[in-house]
Amino acid sequence: MPGKRAFEQQVAALDALRHGPEEARVAPLRKALGHRNNFIVGKAADLIREFVREPALASLTPELLTAFDRFFDDPVKTDPQCWAKNAISRTLAALEHQDEAIFLRGMRHIQMEPVWGGQSDTAGTLRATCALALVQCRSLTEKDLLEHLVELLADKDKTVRAEVVRAIEQIGSPSAALLLRMRAVLGADEPEVLGACYSGILRIEGQRAIPWMRRFLISADDNAAEAALALAGTHSPEGFDALRECFVKADDPWWRSVLLSAIALTRQDAALEFLLDLVRTESLDAEAAIEVVLRSRPSQEITNRLEKLVTGNPRLKRTFAAQKREPS
Repeated sequence: MPGKRAFEQQVAALDALRHGPEEARVAPLRKALGHRNNFIVGKAADLIREFVREPALASLTPELLTAFDRFFDDPVKTDPQCWAKNAISRTLAALEHQDEAIFLRGMRHIQMEPVWGGQSDTAGTLRATCALALVQCRSLTEKDLLEHLVELLADKDKTVRAEVVRAIEQIGSPSAALLLRMRAVLGADEPEVLGACYSGILRIEGQRAIPWMRRFLISADDNAAEAALALAGTHSPEGFDALRECFVKADDPWWRSVLLSAIALTRQDAALEFLLDLVRTESLDAEAAIEVVLRSRPSQEITNRLEKLVTGNPRLKRTFAAQKREPS
């Protein structure tokens, strides 16, 4: 099959550029960007991103833009799965390209492709990538950015919604934080999206947002689990206090185990002592506490302390031994 052989040779030639001299990369990459095959073009774009620190490769921006534009023509046929457009948008973002019109076009693109039983949109990754890239466009005001990004908060693809939340977080302003607060309060979304909101609020506002965040622990469901992990990510005494207070009031075994995991992730000395005390007192949560402590990659000193605590209790000793055998 000569066509297949030629394709494989082209891919191999592009891969070989990784091992060649820097000055020999520009010409073959420029040629590859003009190829009609979307995989070849995507491969070339990814290589440019890989070598983005090489100044000579910035000269290929016009070819990247031309290729990006070309694959919007009859896209289902010319660029199935958006391979080329995805790679090019990632590379333009890495090159800190400043033309917002390019990324806005990608943000608005929907590409319905045939699948078994109907059609599926394959442009979600493109929209998410372009949303994140738009934030770096210095010509846009904060108001313009938020106006563009808010449109994608209703995207049908949950991954796009989550990435747009992260893009809003990167703006880092009080207005961005308020928008994320509103989205969090409205709820009615996938846990991953709401979790991105919770984390974004805490990263923008810091510990002062923790009292406000406590409300999202009340539901004791998957959304609350995301809130617990976001609080744990603050690595703060205040975050630990919020989680501990919730744990004391919790009844559901699953929810208590989630809270223990989050408490361990706070990386607070007080949190570690709290978990060790559950083992020391042989509480009903002692086994779960052993598990989360050992999963937190403790020092040898902490491991030795934990081992000493379980010595007199065969049940806890078995749990300790079993968790020690688990791969980290």
